[in-house]
Amino acid sequence: MSAVAVKVIIKNMNKEKLVDFVRLLAEESGKVIRPVFGNPNLEIETKSDSTPVTIADRESEEVMRGLIGSHFPDHGIIGEEYGSQNEGAKYVWVLDPIDGTKPFSAGCPLFGTLICLLENGQPILGAINNPVTGQLLIGNNYSAALNGISVKMRNTAVLEEARLLASSLEAPAQYQNGANWERLTQRAGELLTWGDCFGYLMLATGKADIMVDPTMKPWDLMALIPVIRGAGGVITDWQGNDPVIGNSIVAANPILHPMVIEILNA
Repeated sequence: MSAVAVKVIIKNMNKEKLVDFVRLLAEESGKVIRPVFGNPNLEIETKSDSTPVTIADRESEEVMRGLIGSHFPDHGIIGEEYGSQNEGAKYVWVLDPIDGTKPFSAGCPLFGTLICLLENGQPILGAINNPVTGQLLIGNNYSAALNGISVKMRNTAVLEEARLLASSLEAPAQYQNGANWERLTQRAGELLTWGDCFGYLMLATGKADIMVDPTMKPWDLMALIPVIRGAGGVITDWQGNDPVIGNSIVAANPILHPMVIEILNA
């Protein structure tokens, strides 16, 4: 979708109203998450898919779903904890209340809340909110702003000078081509595990160059698309295809992205 088309869509829906509503979702879900963060007695459950969940995941999603229902009753919702409702609607919100539950439950601030608005299946607005560090990053495919200040990805052009981020060092070999992943890690200048949505926040604000995730669910990835594109980056699935219909992510600036895709799929 072109930047012009996205601008028209958001204008027609009242851009300011939508961004203000995203801020409201971030603020209210953060009120649930902040008091629980760092609690040594936080109970961690394991879901049927072997992923962790806490009361903060569930209650913060409940808060956001309630707000969407009251403000936009005709919109659909896809959430990690409570599933889908009216997902065939023209406008659908995709929610991940805590992306990075493992670090969150360990008292590590490398997590965030992911919020995305789809129009006819296409992400037109996305947000990464870290209620602990006070960082709210909002993107709309043609611009991105951190706490209201415009941000851009840095233009590193040499792979050997690039900072590569991954949520897990083992997962790429489990879900994609392990030998090619090893080649990429050897070429990159630096490899760090600033993972989950926090890594994409670092990418969009010019503090890293490449972020990869070899396997993802819709609520993990949809919000990232308008943010990375808005910050001037390229975001695809692992093979370089449309991330909207994919289940993995490779994000980088326009110079590095084709190099990374070539190495990962050699």
